[in-house]
Amino acid sequence: MFTPDTPFSSFSVDDIDAAAAFYADTLGLPVEVNAEMGAMRIAPPGGSPIFVYAKEDHEPASFTVLNFAVADVEAAVDDLNGRGVVTKIYTDPDFGTDEKGIARGFEGGPDIAWFRDPAGNVIALMVPAEGMI
Repeated sequence: MFTPDTPFSSFSVDDIDAAAAFYADTLGLPVEVNAEMGAMRIAPPGGSPIFVYAKEDHEPASFTVLNFAVADVEAAVDDLNGRGVVTKIYTDPDFGTDEKGIARGFEGGPDIAWFRDPAGNVIALMVPAEGMI
């Protein structure tokens, strides 16, 4: 019988030390590195743990691997930009991203902005729409 206990997500990076520095120092998230495993655990406030592991032939996913719910996307983007995080990674005018890289309500969805971690993985921040989480 399938009886899940604690769900968690995972994704790979090419350099655990660089990832740990980014998630802990730049984003300010609690991170625990397990050097023996070549992995780390991110413990975001209010969320399930995230397992991040080193992979020699890592290739960034072609999709968003992690989403952060925020109260105000523009304020979060301004804060991240002040920390050196680039949020303008999608520039398709048909998608509606503005000069800060924020897509505002595209096709009825939430305001959302994306950035990349040092391994090239795409991370999003958004004010979740009703029923998303």
